[in-house]
Amino acid sequence: MTGLLIVDDDELVRAGLRAVLGAQPDLTVLGEVGDGSDVVPAAVRLRPDVILMDVRMPKLDGIQATRLVLAKFPADAPKVLVVTTFANDEYVYEALHAGASGFLLKRARPEQIVEAVRVVARGDSLLFPAAIKKLAAAYSRPDGSLKAAGLTAREAEVLALMADGLSNAEIAERLVLGVETIKTYVGNVLGKLGVRDRTQAVVVAYRSGFVSP
Repeated sequence: MTGLLIVDDDELVRAGLRAVLGAQPDLTVLGEVGDGSDVVPAAVRLRPDVILMDVRMPKLDGIQATRLVLAKFPADAPKVLVVTTFANDEYVYEALHAGASGFLLKRARPEQIVEAVRVVARGDSLLFPAAIKKLAAAYSRPDGSLKAAGLTAREAEVLALMADGLSNAEIAERLVLGVETIKTYVGNVLGKLGVRDRTQAVVVAYRSGFVSP
């Protein structure tokens, strides 16, 4: 069972997400709050697996709330799924760079919302890779920082395929390797880049200029 925390200043949005997600047998809504300033206390109390995070809120925005909640749980942080109105918003890209694992449009269909939560919870594939690539093209400023990470040739190859949106199983098939081997390579990449999950690894890959949007 995947536990969820819904964060949005719009009560109707919270009610809609709660109705859609709470109806799934593998998902449970643990709680909801109306502002980013309430996220850390709620996360400490409820220990959700995934936080659905609005970006623009009156007291504390979703970018800063994401940074705070991830800093609060350095070893076992919840995944953050940004819920936004505009996919091409720089706020969304900054939230991803702050540590969010993906984003979701508020106008998405119920089945898309459910699948987005499941993808982020699993963490073995990238949510909306084409949209993340578009955001990176608009807002990344390549700085060459990835050169210091010391990736092996194979790890670099895996990272490039991650940036293309391939899952572990798809990378394994492409490279003719076992899925467990790919999981090891992905773990090595995350460790060397100092990031929590594959979304942050891909953001770093774009931001450094290692891959081009």
